[in-house]
Amino acid sequence: MVIKLLNTVNRVLAHEDFGKFLLRLAVGGLMLFHGLHKLFAGIDGISGMLIAKGFPGFIAYGVLLGEVVAPCLIILGILTRPAALGLAFTMVVAWLMVGMGETWTLDKTGAWAIESLVYFFVGAMAVAFLGAGKYALGGNSAWR
Repeated sequence: MVIKLLNTVNRVLAHEDFGKFLLRLAVGGLMLFHGLHKLFAGIDGISGMLIAKGFPGFIAYGVLLGEVVAPCLIILGILTRPAALGLAFTMVVAWLMVGMGETWTLDKTGAWAIESLVYFFVGAMAVAFLGAGKYALGGNSAWR
């Protein structure tokens, strides 16, 4: 009885391409909110952090690639793997810029202080390894 139920559940939920689509929506969609905030509110804060660390401030525009362009491509399923790697790289840079000192700390609610950075990094890497799946605008081509 239990085995039959488990086999039925496994069969009903065996839609890997839909799972990839949901993962793309979650990782890309949630990161897009961060990027849109920077797009509309500006990147002056990030530029200031870069300048304080001795880097040119214009590099801050790269955050728009990693947090707006890459998530849009991930959601749409176009150049999914390169876009996911770009998002993962963006999270590594974010960790280096603001998260290194918080790596071994908890926030005021008891969560890991860098858990959103880690979530987006691991999620982006999962998308990079899994690819877009069949529910993608890239179709069945190298653009997917």
